[in-house]
Amino acid sequence: MKLAFSTLGVPGLPLPDVLRLATGHGYHGVELRAHPEEPVHPGLGAGERADAAALFRAAGVEVLGVAGYARVAAPGADEPVLDEVRALVELAADLGAGYVRVFPGGGTEQPGSEADAAAVRRLRAAAGHAEARGVRVLLETHDSHRTGADAARVLDGVGHPSVGVLWDLMHTWLGGEQPTASYDRLRPHLGYVQVKDIAGPDDTVPLGLGAGVLPLEECVEVLSRDGWDGWLCWEYEARWYDAAAPLPGLLGAGREHVARLLNEAA
Repeated sequence: MKLAFSTLGVPGLPLPDVLRLATGHGYHGVELRAHPEEPVHPGLGAGERADAAALFRAAGVEVLGVAGYARVAAPGADEPVLDEVRALVELAADLGAGYVRVFPGGGTEQPGSEADAAAVRRLRAAAGHAEARGVRVLLETHDSHRTGADAARVLDGVGHPSVGVLWDLMHTWLGGEQPTASYDRLRPHLGYVQVKDIAGPDDTVPLGLGAGVLPLEECVEVLSRDGWDGWLCWEYEARWYDAAAPLPGLLGAGREHVARLLNEAA
């Protein structure tokens, strides 16, 4: 398995500094948070995209994916959501990234069947464009569809290889699933896995990997046992928590912790 980290942990950091962190701590890739406050987002012009892609190539670091904020199960018209997803796909393709992250975002007063139907319809509509650009759109286990069972229900309905799932370990665990159950449902659709750690269900301030309660060891064991050889991405949500310790000082220990788990699982 290869290890990446998300720029959500270092909000607003210029790309050369992000790449120095990746190369200095032995990370193979970076997941780019695609938001206007970040160096990379859908508003970039062609030249800026080419420059960003060149920086990653020169550093020997992969752009794992573009983490967008489109909400495919949200109430409302389809076309604005599809426009957002297509823009993210174009950005990912220009950067050489294989994946785009989208959220479910179903409304709290929206029946689950309606949210599922909206997500299936929109993801199907986006699938051809993603396939043509060599990108895979991944629905994250999050908010209205936080468990593997929830996400798989949508993805089974989509039935297209260019649409899959981003397994966020924290959200499936908070939804009451253990890794074995999550993986059983997500396996046919799995793009990559976001790992993290927290103190508990009522304290989700991010911690260093291995310092909290999330079942990362079991997750790695389940993946290794099945021969899965994809990406683990450390999503350290420093952007949302002022109390979070700075990520740069944790990156080395985080990589070593995952390496130990992989070695034990092997």
